[in-house]
Amino acid sequence: MRVKCVLCDEIGQLIDDAPLAKKLRNHPINTYMCEKCSERITEQTNVRLSTGKFIFHRSSHSAEENF
Repeated sequence: MRVKCVLCDEIGQLIDDAPLAKKLRNHPINTYMCEKCSERITEQTNVRLSTGKFIFHRSSHSAEENF
């Protein structure tokens, strides 16, 4: 399955039977982000969290348990 990153527009390939490919196929509202962009966003978020000025709002109890 061909996918396109929403941030950098890089086109990548996913195995058709991969869980992410099935998720994207069955729920088109979900978007794909390449590994490079995902790591960059994670690093920036962790830097903001470490400053103490950034508050990470979580939406519900069940979502909080997964973190």
